[in-house]
Amino acid sequence: MGVLLEVKDLVVRFYTQDGTVYAVNNVSYTLDEGETLGIVGESGSGKSVHALAMLRLIPMPPGKIEGGQVLFQGQDLLKMSDEEIRHVRGGKIAMVFQDPMTSLNPVLTIGRQITEALKLHLGMNDSQASNRAAELLDLVGIPDARRRLGDYPHQFSGGMRQRVMIAMGLSCNPQLLIADEPTTALDVTIQAQIIELVKKLKAELGMAMIWITHDLGVVAGLADTINVMYGGRIVERGPVRAVFKDTRNAYTLGLLKSLPRLDAKHQERLVQIPGTPPDMHVEPKGDPFAPRNPYATARCWEEVPPLRRVEDGDSNHYVAAWYDLRQAVREKPYEEVMPG
Repeated sequence: MGVLLEVKDLVVRFYTQDGTVYAVNNVSYTLDEGETLGIVGESGSGKSVHALAMLRLIPMPPGKIEGGQVLFQGQDLLKMSDEEIRHVRGGKIAMVFQDPMTSLNPVLTIGRQITEALKLHLGMNDSQASNRAAELLDLVGIPDARRRLGDYPHQFSGGMRQRVMIAMGLSCNPQLLIADEPTTALDVTIQAQIIELVKKLKAELGMAMIWITHDLGVVAGLADTINVMYGGRIVERGPVRAVFKDTRNAYTLGLLKSLPRLDAKHQERLVQIPGTPPDMHVEPKGDPFAPRNPYATARCWEEVPPLRRVEDGDSNHYVAAWYDLRQAVREKPYEEVMPG
């Protein structure tokens, strides 16, 4: 497999009346063809903004991409003309958003909204686009698909609307699907159905995928690789198994310790991460997680740690930390230094 997407030192700022928001700070990673990348982190960590910036969908102003490259199949998306990037969006890279009710046009039928992209990107006529739209709705599990092409968004349930959004995303056979918290607004049963649907479709179509979420459990069952983001930066990255089993950043460990586990051999109390997320109006002088990290060293407060390869672990495992988490936890177990 070759590299499909390469993000290099992406920097995004928002210039507001309240000051500059340091939303994304030197984010870099690669995505291979057919790979599924999970991106996790709390609200304000830069997960969604960096994805929108890649496709040039952030409002400018107040937003501005201050630096970096986003190479898709070797071409820099940030340097493309408006016409060129429009052909990439929806055609080669598709995006599914969190709330389908705000993403779908309430006054246009579902069929009209799906066929529009097919005509634009694939040059289909009305009959071809209509047939393909019905196939897509059937593919994502919507019963009586052809009849429902004439229905409006409000005639579908939340789960069905999200299935429609996935069908729209897949309509032009994209090489990359970006899903921005697509199951957050759905109940857990529908979430599970949507995730199973996406896994099935990915296996059938062979596309790469970026799944943005708060839910580490979803990432564990869906992704090959994980990026953990905090304060607009990637603080840990690697194969899902390596990051979960050999965690090297205190923030990642905090996220994992706050999750209930069904496989726990004995009762374990959940541990919360104290404090609040960083104020993104203030450019961090050091590690943005230092104020909430019981293992922070003096250097953490003074210098931003770069993302470096873990020396004695998986060769694709990277961490941004000035401390040795494994040694620190041996000396002071996490449950003892964090409030319950």
